[in-house]
Amino acid sequence: MGLFDNIDDLAKQHEDKIEEAIERAGDMVDDRTDGKYAEHVDRAQDFANDQLDKRTGDRQAPEPEL
Repeated sequence: MGLFDNIDDLAKQHEDKIEEAIERAGDMVDDRTDGKYAEHVDRAQDFANDQLDKRTGDRQAPEPEL
């Protein structure tokens, strides 16, 4: 069992807490910048959640971009 297998297992066990932390971190940045970079923060949050989904095996069909 390699290091990344262990990380994957931990991510699966604590996925809800990690997702909550990603959301809270983005909200904190939005609060401190008065939402000036909200679009960038949202993209970063989406990227972080996508990476988490790859680690936990919770991949969903990609949503079409508007």
